[in-house]
Amino acid sequence: MAAFTQKGVEAEKDGRDGYLDGQLLLAMPGMPDDRFARSVIYMCAHSDEGAMGIIINRAAPSVNFSELLVQLEVIAPDEAIRLPSKAGAVPVLKGGPVETGRGFVLHTNDFFIDNSTLPIDTVVSLTATVDILRAIASGAGPGQAVLALGYAGWSPGQLEEELQQNGWLTCPADASLIFDTPLESKYDCALRKLGIDPSFLSTDFGHA
Repeated sequence: MAAFTQKGVEAEKDGRDGYLDGQLLLAMPGMPDDRFARSVIYMCAHSDEGAMGIIINRAAPSVNFSELLVQLEVIAPDEAIRLPSKAGAVPVLKGGPVETGRGFVLHTNDFFIDNSTLPIDTVVSLTATVDILRAIASGAGPGQAVLALGYAGWSPGQLEEELQQNGWLTCPADASLIFDTPLESKYDCALRKLGIDPSFLSTDFGHA
């Protein structure tokens, strides 16, 4: 079973124009990599050293949050049925193909752990230590959260090249799309945020 990293997120946002921190990537039709087909990726870090994001519309197979807490020994097996209802409802996502043994929690900014939580924008933060799982299990966690196993990563210049080749659309993110929209609806909802009718999107659609 995947192990939740004990290390904090060692990343730094520089906030310079042209970077995609806090935005969404939407895979274009015809995406050659099946791992990213129809994926919606929330971008957590983007700089000239590369990029990192979390796929937010793909469920992790065969695991739910309470089972994961038991397997990670955050709670005892008999405590699973006594979890706060909000904790039991935290989605577990397949966050990407890189480091699938690590867990990353995207959450609202009403929760912060020194040296572990990375604020990404004015609404969303990222925490990747087991402490946030303990907080959620005790009812003291963030107002909204999703747990992702693994992430999507790009080496320096790789994402920029994929964008130039029209592999991705970019879209402003909002908390409702990340935390409230059903997984199966996120892709189409994000397209509609851009004013695009999903039925009209073809494989030769590029950036404006």
